[in-house]
Amino acid sequence: MLGLTTADLGAVMLAGAVGSLVMVTFAGSIVLRFGGTPVYVFAASSSFLALALEGIGPAVGHTWVLVVGIFLNGMSIALLNVVQNVETASVERRMGRAIVPQFHAAFSIGAVLGSLIGAGSSALEVPVVVQFLVMTTLTLVWRLVSVRYIIHDTHLAGEVRWERASTARVRRVQKAEIRGGVVQAAPGTTGARAVVRARRASLASALGAWREPRTLFIGVVILAASLSEGSANNWLAISVVDGFAASESTGALVFGAFVTAMTVVRIFGTRLIDRYGRVLVLRASGVVSMVGLLLFGFGPTLAVSAVGVVLWGFGAALAVPVGIAAASDDPLKAAARVSVVSAFASMSSLVAPPVVGLLAESIGARQTLTGITVFVVLSILLSKHVARLVPEDTTGAQGDSTRVDGSAPTDDERRTETTTLGMEMAVAENMVADAFAVEVLMDEDDDVARAEARSRG
Repeated sequence: MLGLTTADLGAVMLAGAVGSLVMVTFAGSIVLRFGGTPVYVFAASSSFLALALEGIGPAVGHTWVLVVGIFLNGMSIALLNVVQNVETASVERRMGRAIVPQFHAAFSIGAVLGSLIGAGSSALEVPVVVQFLVMTTLTLVWRLVSVRYIIHDTHLAGEVRWERASTARVRRVQKAEIRGGVVQAAPGTTGARAVVRARRASLASALGAWREPRTLFIGVVILAASLSEGSANNWLAISVVDGFAASESTGALVFGAFVTAMTVVRIFGTRLIDRYGRVLVLRASGVVSMVGLLLFGFGPTLAVSAVGVVLWGFGAALAVPVGIAAASDDPLKAAARVSVVSAFASMSSLVAPPVVGLLAESIGARQTLTGITVFVVLSILLSKHVARLVPEDTTGAQGDSTRVDGSAPTDDERRTETTTLGMEMAVAENMVADAFAVEVLMDEDDDVARAEARSRG
């Protein structure tokens, strides 16, 4: 193995956040340009390669192979997530009721399953490379089989693809003619300048969502929610162990309570969104999160803090799904907007771990986590921006209640798409990643135990 410490592992894992942040900046324009199906297949294939490298790196003893794999996986998952979130929102529009949180509940369930697979593989002494290659192969096969059932809203019809390819060919011929002097460029420009200007205009159009105030405000809501959930994933168990001198198993149980609370609300909380609307639910969720965080951070006993953890999980459950749904209201602009708000989540993953770690050294992990309440308050103040948006023009949009061929999808097809996409989000994105984390940490514990045994001997 690589002999990584917990601190080293945290630094290595940052490569995934960097890769994700790089990709989400352009993921929306990529999906719009090429369509969901080819992008999904490409991202699934690159994720297969990335996860294979993550398994091979420890096996051959090269940390750089692991880092490359994690970076590439961060990029691949970011691209997959844009397609999946847009498609999830399209399922919600077709069904006419809130359902995005239930897909995120599947995500939470997948995280638990991934941890169990990692723990089981470690207990059975399954080599990391074998575990990863098996899981990545199964994941890739599942993705390739399921893609035809889950890509609707970002599917490009054959006529559209042909028109875009034809336009691209014409532009290439025009550029060649300008460079070769066959035709003259526009007055006052050269061929090179014309090409540069065209590229700049194309890029500006693709990044247009970054200039929309509503999208940026939703991004801040997503950032606050990701910070809350991500900090719990990284620091909750540790803060319980350090703050109350509790055992590691107790810390794991408290974290399990947090995940369970989130999962339950994501499954059953959709009725609250349908009845009271996104804005009121987001505000109520923020208040519950604040109460839970304060109880956890300043509770005098473990029991009181545990109650706070459950409330924290209840409040954190719906914020990300609500933000994703709000960014996807207009199917014509959903991909670009989801890409923007996903970038805020990636920024949270990149900045939060080292900042929380530094503050925890000074004032303690429990007290540091209460600082999340500042971002929760900001989320409450910006909650009005997640109100349902009526698209400016949905005429001919791909996100209406029809398929590409113009016929309406049947109830069975809707259910198939919902089930398939939910399973994809749960299995494909969490199992292998969480299994790796558990495998590395348990191997590290085994190394420590063997060292202690040698010292006693």
